Amino acid sequence: MTFHTYLAFDGQCEAAFKFYQSVFDATLSEIKYFKDIPSDCKLDNDPHFMNKIMHIALPITNEFTLLGCDAAGPMKDSYQKGTNFSISLNVENKSQAEDIFGKLSENGQVSSPMSETFWGSHFGMLTDQFGIQWMISAPK
Repeated sequence: MTFHTYLAFDGQCEAAFKFYQSVFDATLSEIKYFKDIPSDCKLDNDPHFMNKIMHIALPITNEFTLLGCDAAGPMKDSYQKGTNFSISLNVENKSQAEDIFGKLSENGQVSSPMSETFWGSHFGMLTDQFGIQWMISAPK
């Protein structure tokens, strides 16, 4: 069984995924635009959305793929930036945790700096420049 996190954006999906691609040194495995949807299935007739992301996939590890889209149609009406989720990322060591935390926090907001915790991890929390909440954890 695998778990993936699916992120919705207000038109910034492609920029966000290019950023995440550089942070994790990963390669996009799939990208589809709204313009590629058959005309009888269009969710949003706004021409602005035709070049926006309908679905994108960024494998980070063999077990985890980050998925995303730009909110359109019914999703657009209920879209709220950065709500109701965080991405929890467990890495192998403190050095890797510090590196990824530093890159993700660029132009973002740190809510809990990387530090040793009572539960035995090196842990920190932040909201990145796209409003996505992250929790980064590594063994002490």
